[in-house]
Amino acid sequence: MADYSLTLDDSEIARYRLMADIAERRERELWTAAGVVPGARIADVGCGPGALSVRLADIAAPGGAVWAVDRDGDALAVAAALAERSGVPVHTSTGSADATALAEGTFDVVMLRHVLAHNGGREQAIVNHLAELARPGGVVYLVDIDATGFRLRGAPAAYDEMSERYQELHRRRGNDLAVGTRLDELLTKAGLEVIAYEGHINVMTPPPGMRGPAWAARDALLAEGLVTPDDIARWDTAFQQAEQVSTGLRFFGNTYIALGRRS
Repeated sequence: MADYSLTLDDSEIARYRLMADIAERRERELWTAAGVVPGARIADVGCGPGALSVRLADIAAPGGAVWAVDRDGDALAVAAALAERSGVPVHTSTGSADATALAEGTFDVVMLRHVLAHNGGREQAIVNHLAELARPGGVVYLVDIDATGFRLRGAPAAYDEMSERYQELHRRRGNDLAVGTRLDELLTKAGLEVIAYEGHINVMTPPPGMRGPAWAARDALLAEGLVTPDDIARWDTAFQQAEQVSTGLRFFGNTYIALGRRS
């Protein structure tokens, strides 16, 4: 499985929380249709720092809970602390998306968000595993992107350079940055009935310091030899200058959602 490319720092945690805000506003009806209701058993696979796990657990309580799985120990530590602070039922454990070690056939909802694009060649194996976790009648809930359509209006020229290097990183790793456009196919091949499949464009104003996944992946880009320390310093300066003078920054991102029910 490809190495995860994002660095978990304060700005990246803030990005996850902003993404959770957007997800809840846009997807709340789909969550309910999938079975995110009081008393539900929910698996949040690839949970990251747990921003969404906590929201799902708040809905599932009382009587239900969220089992949050990630292979990044630092992310799980943040998720566990956030859950404890929020007072909601979240159980964290280490595991990969295609080998979670969770009990098969026991979950009402199995959610996977923005993970498939980072696991080139393993997409079907991951979805097959998620299907095994769902109980009969349970739902696998997939969310992923088409990053080929991402835009940041008002960004410095460094943004396009960053994006090109980031896409090259994923190409080298065999990742599909447009995997969101085939979520329904992955669910069908896993033996699930596709009950919903839709897409939308998120339009948001990034808060200061938030520069997107390409910036978050700068350490991976450096390790891969795709950038130099001077490149990173130059990008940092360009963004600082843009954040000081620009009020028109807008991010446009294509996101797709697909739900598959187990018979």
